[in-house]
Amino acid sequence: MGYLLFVSLLWAFSFGLIKGNLAGIDSNLVSFTRLAISLLVFLPFLRFRKVNHPMRFKLILIGVIQFGIMYMAYIHAFQYLKAYEVALFTIFTPIYVTLYAQFRQNRLTLLPVFTTILAVAGTGLVQYSSPVKSDYWIGFLFVQVSNLAFAVGQVEYKRIMQPLKNVKDQEVIGWLYLGGAAVTGLACFLWTDFRSQDIQIPQILTLLYLGAIASGLGFFIFNSGARKVDTGTLAILNNLKIPLTVAVSLIFFGEDANWVTLLAGGGIVAAALWLHEWITWRTSRQSLPA
Repeated sequence: MGYLLFVSLLWAFSFGLIKGNLAGIDSNLVSFTRLAISLLVFLPFLRFRKVNHPMRFKLILIGVIQFGIMYMAYIHAFQYLKAYEVALFTIFTPIYVTLYAQFRQNRLTLLPVFTTILAVAGTGLVQYSSPVKSDYWIGFLFVQVSNLAFAVGQVEYKRIMQPLKNVKDQEVIGWLYLGGAAVTGLACFLWTDFRSQDIQIPQILTLLYLGAIASGLGFFIFNSGARKVDTGTLAILNNLKIPLTVAVSLIFFGEDANWVTLLAGGGIVAAALWLHEWITWRTSRQSLPA
């Protein structure tokens, strides 16, 4: 659990850095650069003989989803939302983790649906005091795509690595970064106008930090920690970064917000998450043998 706590603090500054320092750079290029740097960091640790070809393909596919699709949607959302809004809307990830884990176990309940509806009401309240533009909801939807991709990747990584007791995370994490870098690289090739990209020294330094530290080290530690906790704890720990990120964005990066609606809407979203986790915990307790 300590690993996941550390990563939450590490990621708190990433939202503001992306919004403040990387505005104007193509989101696909940012995603590819981050993941390519992460791949280079962990390439020396990759052990080709540790897993067979089918397992390598599965790990690459998880990387395509958890890192590649997640990052493209997540970074694109900053074109429509403030940094603290992007952070707040990642609160849906634990619900998706639970929902997808139940789906993989062939059992579904209505709880995630109800808590999601409640959380949507809370996110709408955040913007209640000002006109809600269509761009706002476009950004919201991009964050949800990102959340779902990140949730699916977490559950699948934990699932396929469970029986591989003799395989260390650093020996295979490079396959995930390879998958993520491949799909974002393809997106760059298809859609990025490289002639219009003007990247300065501060932006290069930001990309190096995000790629080597926030993405490379951060995702490695997060996925390692995910293997050491149950699905319920993993779901809750996904959201530790949110209050930290909101505070960092408002205090250090100078973003403005209506504190009344932010606290009210955030409170409703947090209540939805608490209700979701409390009922899940009660259900698991009742299912235990006496």
